[in-house]
Amino acid sequence: MNKFLLTASAAAFALAASAGYAAARDQVQIAGSSTVLPYAKIVAETFGETFTDFKTPVVESGGSGAGIKEFCKGVGDNTIDIANSSRKIKEDEVKSCVSAGVKDIQEVKIGYDGIVFATDIKGPDWALTPADIYKALAAKVAVDGKLVDNPNTKWNQVNPNLPDWDIAAYIPGEKHGTREVFEEKLLIAGCEESGGIEAAKASGLDEKAAEAACKAVRKDGKAVDIDGDYTETLARIDSNKTGVGVFGLSFYENNADKLKVATVGGVTPSTETISSGEYPVSRPLFFYVKKAHLGVVPGLKEYVEFFLDDQMIGPDSPLADYGLVAAPDAERQEQRDAFTAGKTM
Repeated sequence: MNKFLLTASAAAFALAASAGYAAARDQVQIAGSSTVLPYAKIVAETFGETFTDFKTPVVESGGSGAGIKEFCKGVGDNTIDIANSSRKIKEDEVKSCVSAGVKDIQEVKIGYDGIVFATDIKGPDWALTPADIYKALAAKVAVDGKLVDNPNTKWNQVNPNLPDWDIAAYIPGEKHGTREVFEEKLLIAGCEESGGIEAAKASGLDEKAAEAACKAVRKDGKAVDIDGDYTETLARIDSNKTGVGVFGLSFYENNADKLKVATVGGVTPSTETISSGEYPVSRPLFFYVKKAHLGVVPGLKEYVEFFLDDQMIGPDSPLADYGLVAAPDAERQEQRDAFTAGKTM
């Protein structure tokens, strides 16, 4: 990290000469994904220790959707500089940004993560499929070719190989990027496997409406939205030993003394099975940079460059040690080159 130390003082001096809101706010502000949160905190803390001329960035959670919404409020010292996200920014969110004056957005992919199902460490082994998850948690399921209100109350009604436990699942709330990946790769995929898409279309729904029906989650208390971060989900499992929680792989790995992870489609989630593509429920992780704040907010450019260095996101980095699945070498270099070139969406 010596190369960062050599340029930090000079960069800080140049930025200190900037007028306007750089003087009003001299600290990078970040919010968003609870999945990206621990990674961003590690980078921010290490950045603060390395770049003594810059303040340690402030990193907050709130969920991908909430972070992007905050990011898109406009440009200026009362708006955040970076939005962390566990899913790609949506087209309508980009339009919202542009309408508020955030016209230049730089997308940065930091690596990959997996979504896992886990139970209390003392519970039995679990082997799930997307179809099991759909049949347990969807509002309506396919029965004899028709969509009906979900009748399942126990996991062994969904699949006789699963425990005789009341269905109680703690899933990411709708403001979290993890929820969208959960819906697409588990609920919709499970719906297709179970004939739910066909049943929905047979009832007169078009493709889009059929998918919406597939991913609608039951509201009878069997599936509980968690709007906080994964620590809240862990607390729910701790208080209900037969509950099932949805976590990011890195959070599970750092709490493996408390949790037992389920296989999905016969594959155990790990950095190896995610990087190979074998584990079916993985996703890229991002953050979005407000280009108008670069060169204005002290340390913002340096923080992004620091984050993208292999010392932070490479296969032997502290983020990889925490659970981030490093992107391939060429992809990491592509991200660095795109940021340096000022490439925007």
